[in-house]
Amino acid sequence: MWYRLLLCKRYLEDLLIFPFVWAGRKKAHAFIPNKPYEIIFFFPFFHTGGAEKVHAQIAQALSHKKGLIIFTRRSVNASFLNAFKQTGHDIIDVSNLTDDRRHYWRNLYYRGLFSGYINALEGPVVVFNGHSNFAYKLSRWLKKSVYQIELIHSYNSFSAIRIPFLPFYHKTVMVSRNRIQDHLHQYRRLKIPSTYDQRIQYIQNAIELPSIRSGRHLTPGHLRVMYVGRGSPEKRVWLAGEIAREARKAGVHITMTFVGDVGKELSDDNRKFDVFCGNVSDPEKLGNLYRNSADVLLITSTEEALPMVMLEAMARGSVIIATPVGDIPLHVANGRNGFLFSTSSNEQQIVREGVEYLRQLLSNPVLLEKMSTNNLEQAYEQYDLSTFNQAYRSLIESHLQ
Repeated sequence: MWYRLLLCKRYLEDLLIFPFVWAGRKKAHAFIPNKPYEIIFFFPFFHTGGAEKVHAQIAQALSHKKGLIIFTRRSVNASFLNAFKQTGHDIIDVSNLTDDRRHYWRNLYYRGLFSGYINALEGPVVVFNGHSNFAYKLSRWLKKSVYQIELIHSYNSFSAIRIPFLPFYHKTVMVSRNRIQDHLHQYRRLKIPSTYDQRIQYIQNAIELPSIRSGRHLTPGHLRVMYVGRGSPEKRVWLAGEIAREARKAGVHITMTFVGDVGKELSDDNRKFDVFCGNVSDPEKLGNLYRNSADVLLITSTEEALPMVMLEAMARGSVIIATPVGDIPLHVANGRNGFLFSTSSNEQQIVREGVEYLRQLLSNPVLLEKMSTNNLEQAYEQYDLSTFNQAYRSLIESHLQ
């Protein structure tokens, strides 16, 4: 019932915006160079973020194909822009045109422009949508022979946005096993046909492992703790700061390092005593920070899929202390390679438990070393980027024959 209503709503919107789409199609070849692209990537951002890093990795895995990357929303910084450039694909940033609510008609117009251009490409074409709202709205206007793939990182607002456009996507890639179950429950609740279940494919996130596998050298009586990420609300960086503040008050000797543009999210006490590195986009520099400043990585998010920062830290032997969200519980076991908070919602409880976990690790260096070793072994066994690359190459290339 609900699914049919959402489809009807989309049909009505199609009728209303058709004049703008038609106008855009008339100008398609005047805007984009006429090149024999095989893959068109639609990504929202190139700023700091785990999703953006995954998107750059996917584009890099397919660097041997002729691709065009289109950014559709304004990025707050250029952390991953160079990584996208290194893929060798052409890049167009249309965010100033498609992400302007004051002139929303441009968004409608460019749906026609890009659909007209893509439909005119000769040979097999794949459109890869990595969480781009614009690409979902565009999918309706592409011809059936264009193979469309969507990438889902988590269960959030996009889980609802995408529903009316399911008929146009041939494959749905998800990076979290638990989030697959969330989406299947949503499908049943909205009465979505079970045929769409079969379109879901799981591909686990991965990282480029350090060329030298080295254990962690611990400082007796002192613990180095790190947070890596954005300062967005769901990350709750202030909770990491509160854990550090309360740990110091309790006599737990730590150095707290924050990587990311998060200073304004934290208290004056944190800014006085903690270390702030800002955004770090250089992989070597970030790797050294994990190795030298992260005996422990703190993750305090309300939602995650499989955090890239967690995999990166584990590959340098960091112990993980995290909220039990997304696929984190499938990779972190209490007492083996880290600790999971007993809750993801009770923030006072998270702070109390965080301080206690840090106290345990500081007072038991043998446990800390064992956890560190376990994470190194797990990272090198499970998170190799070559498996990730092969999965995406197989997915795409099977439709470009």
